[in-house]
Amino acid sequence: MSNDPTGHAREHAAPGAPEAEKPVTGNPSAPEDVGLTRAGALWVFLILGFLVLIVLLTFIAQNTASTPFTFLNWHWHLPLGVAILLAAVAGGLITGLVSAARMFQLRRTAKKNLKFALNR
Repeated sequence: MSNDPTGHAREHAAPGAPEAEKPVTGNPSAPEDVGLTRAGALWVFLILGFLVLIVLLTFIAQNTASTPFTFLNWHWHLPLGVAILLAAVAGGLITGLVSAARMFQLRRTAKKNLKFALNR
């Protein structure tokens, strides 16, 4: 065993023996290729959401003419842009409720299957 200049002990491998450590090649300070992370994807969707919001607000601002609406026996007047926005929000809420019901159903089934598998 010999000491290197840093004071750490270093063993020399016998000739023909495989090396324990591979030498570092390239620039050690170069950044690694990380790829897309959850945080990166969140930022992408956040920016896309703001772009959609800008387009939606522009649409609402340009369609301010009051339009009559009738549903069953109800009659009312709303700006067209606001009516379309309300319809989109209602559709999103209905989709969210159906999705939540399906997730609850799948979670309940998964718990039953887990209990069954553990009791075998």
